[in-house]
Amino acid sequence: MDGSRSSWVNTTHDWAGSVDADHFRRIREGAAEFAPDGLRHLVLEIVAYAADEAASRGDGRCVVTLHADGSVSVKDDGRGTDTRVDEHGQVVKKPVMATKDLRFFDFPEAERLPDGHPRRGMSVVAALSEWLIHTNRRLDGSWTRRYEHGIPVTDLEPVETDGTTGTCVRFLPDGVLRSRWPPTAGDLARWAEHWPGLTLRLDDRCEG
Repeated sequence: MDGSRSSWVNTTHDWAGSVDADHFRRIREGAAEFAPDGLRHLVLEIVAYAADEAASRGDGRCVVTLHADGSVSVKDDGRGTDTRVDEHGQVVKKPVMATKDLRFFDFPEAERLPDGHPRRGMSVVAALSEWLIHTNRRLDGSWTRRYEHGIPVTDLEPVETDGTTGTCVRFLPDGVLRSRWPPTAGDLARWAEHWPGLTLRLDDRCEG
């Protein structure tokens, strides 16, 4: 038991939040602002979290996979998204997909991603995707959840542990973004220069 939600300190997201519909509406109405380089920027928004994990531990690995159905997955070997148990015994995941990142979204000067554009947070990816599946592996349990345009459409569903930790985010971007500038191995090499503690690899399953 991790205690009352009211006692949990907000660092990156508001633990009291669940789904911020107004936040999603703003992102979708301003897609050109929040995903200026299309798909590549969405991937960067996720990779930035893997880079955070790598920086906190001294190193880390991340694999970006391009799937034949047009979806992309980003998988890292970090600790997994923070998940707690409240005073009612309810499992609560930090709302990284469905609420804004308190560090960045309203403060575009706070951090720039390797493409030169502001970092806004994972919720941008969720809002601009037809669907997104977040699979989380932690030492104390593993689960998965599906979102559609940022709205969770399943509960946290347990998945079998495999002895690893980390996060995998697989998403199908909106059609207008899907075919625009998929990341290349050259992109990942440049991103790795920006985040020297993170080893990045591209797995292109669309080739051939």
